Amino acid sequence: MKKYIKQISILKYLIIIIRTLNIKPSFYKRITNLGSYFNDLRNFRRSESNNNFIIETGDLYPRIFDKTNETKLDPIYYIQGCWCAKKIFDNKPAHHYDIGSQVQMVGIISQFVPTTMIDIRPLSVDLESLSFIKGDITNLPFKNNSIKSLSSICVIEHIGLGRYGDRLDQFGTEKSAKELSRVLEKNGNLYISAPVDSENRIYFNAHRAMTRHYILELFKELNLVEEKYIYGNKIYHKYEIDKGFGTGLFHFRK
Repeated sequence: MKKYIKQISILKYLIIIIRTLNIKPSFYKRITNLGSYFNDLRNFRRSESNNNFIIETGDLYPRIFDKTNETKLDPIYYIQGCWCAKKIFDNKPAHHYDIGSQVQMVGIISQFVPTTMIDIRPLSVDLESLSFIKGDITNLPFKNNSIKSLSSICVIEHIGLGRYGDRLDQFGTEKSAKELSRVLEKNGNLYISAPVDSENRIYFNAHRAMTRHYILELFKELNLVEEKYIYGNKIYHKYEIDKGFGTGLFHFRK
């Protein structure tokens, strides 16, 4: 019996390895798209020439996976980024701070509100109105009650799982929530998002998922202003446990 169970465990690890090493899209899809590319190139060259441009073989630059029926995007990051940006724009803080969120969202926000971004990985570009501080969300370099406007979008669920080079820590999410609450100023606004599910789970080393109850418990020192939920590619106004895995958007105030 033990031998049988052990074999199942090995098979589970084997499946994980195969899934990880599986290259998408498939080889057939790559060949098909490449054939379509050369067909387009041939037809393009046969069409009326635009003498304002030169086209040489050495300049060919195939982009064979962009010809899709829909605009490619991650609905979660798209929706939560719009939600967070609107919150900040509506509140018009004199300065905004972000901890580890998607850099595209933070960069856009910084063009409307002077913004400081904090992350363990430095930014490789300079952008007007956006400053950077290297820091760890589990030990933020700020005094108690010192930040008026703060965001951390889809961050706390990753902390301690090593995915982004951070230290392994079973309690990374809890420490992150405690630090965000600590540095938030009285009457200050905090915007966060995190995966939600019917129970607390770890999908090592991608992320954690939590119940609504647990997230509210993590930020029990703060007052909940608004909550929304993303299931699939739609946003909902309430937590629906029967829908299973989703993403919760939370606006807290101290």
